Amino acid sequence: MTAPVLRGARFALDAARPAVARLDSARGPEDLAADLIETWSAVEAALRSLVGSSVLTGQPLIREARQRQLINFDQANALAEFQAVHDRVQTTSYHPTSADVNAARSAFLKLDSALMGDSGVEPPRAPLRDGPQVVTTTPLVAETPQSALVPLPRRFPPWAMAVLGVVVVAALAIGGYFLFGNRGSSSVQQGVDAYARGQREVAVNAFNKAVRENPKDALPHIYLARMAREVGNFSLASQELQLALQADPANALALREMGADLLAQGNFELALRFYIRAVQANPADKSAQGYLGCTLMRLGRVPEGTTFLNRAGPGPWTGCTPAANPNPARAISGQPLSSSTPRP
Repeated sequence: MTAPVLRGARFALDAARPAVARLDSARGPEDLAADLIETWSAVEAALRSLVGSSVLTGQPLIREARQRQLINFDQANALAEFQAVHDRVQTTSYHPTSADVNAARSAFLKLDSALMGDSGVEPPRAPLRDGPQVVTTTPLVAETPQSALVPLPRRFPPWAMAVLGVVVVAALAIGGYFLFGNRGSSSVQQGVDAYARGQREVAVNAFNKAVRENPKDALPHIYLARMAREVGNFSLASQELQLALQADPANALALREMGADLLAQGNFELALRFYIRAVQANPADKSAQGYLGCTLMRLGRVPEGTTFLNRAGPGPWTGCTPAANPNPARAISGQPLSSSTPRP
C-alpha cells in the first residue's frame, strides 16, 4: 500500500467522522439512519480508494480488499456486518438498533486502524528503511528520514539543477491545469447539452468521461443520478449521489437530488432530512423549498409543509402533495436540476 493511496483512503474515511460522532441510538430513527448511510458511504469511498476502483460496492468491494490483503479477516467481517446494517436502514419502516450503531462504530474503527498501519497488513516501515526497497516505500521527500538526507552532497551538479527546473515547470503546469484549466469541463458541458436534447446515451458517455477526468467533481455524478432515477434505477441513482456527496458534502444540488431520490422511493423521513440540508445550503433554491414542503405534507406536518410551499410559490412540486398526486416518483420526475440556470 503506497503512501498516496493511504492518504486518499484516510481522506475519504475522515468525511465520516462527524456522522460517527453523532451516532447515538437515543436519537430519532430517521436521523440515525441518515448518519449510518453517510458513514457507510465514506467507508465505501475509502475502500474504493484502496482497491483503485470506482465501480465495486458492498460485499464485492470488501472481498476485493480482503483478497488483496489490504484488510485482515476480522476487519472484513466487521465491514460485512456494517454493510448489512446499511442494507437494512434503506427500508423506511426499519428503526436502527444499538447493535447497528455498535456494528457501524466497530467497522469504522477497524478500517481506521487498518489505514493507520495497525492492522498487520502493511509491512513495518523501520525494517524496510535499511533494505533494498527504500526508494519505493518512500515516494515523498518530506517523508524521508532526516538521517537519509545526510549523505547527499551540499552542491548539486549542473545536470541535476536542469532536471530540477524541468520538474518544477512540469509540476506548475499540471497544478495550473487542475486549478484553472479543468474548470468548466467540456465533457460536462457536452453531457448537459446532450441531456437537454434528449440524447441520453450521448449524455451518459459524456458524464462518465467527465468523472474519469475529474473524480472530485460532483456535477457529473448528479446528472448521472438524475438520469438513473428518471428510468426507475434508484439503486444506481443512490450510488451516484453518494459519490457526489463524497466529492462535495455541502453541495446543495446533490443534497436536493438525494432528497428527490428518497422521496420517489417513498422514504419520506430520510428525504426530509436531505431537503432540509439542501435548503440550508442554498436558501434561494425554490425547488428544494417546494419539495421540502411536499415531503412535510406527506408526513402529515401540514402547517409546516404549507409554509414552505408558500415560500416556494407555484411550481411542479405542487403536484407532489398527497391530495394532488399519490405517486411522488411521477410528480418529481421533471424538476429542473437548477432553479435558475440550465447548468447548476
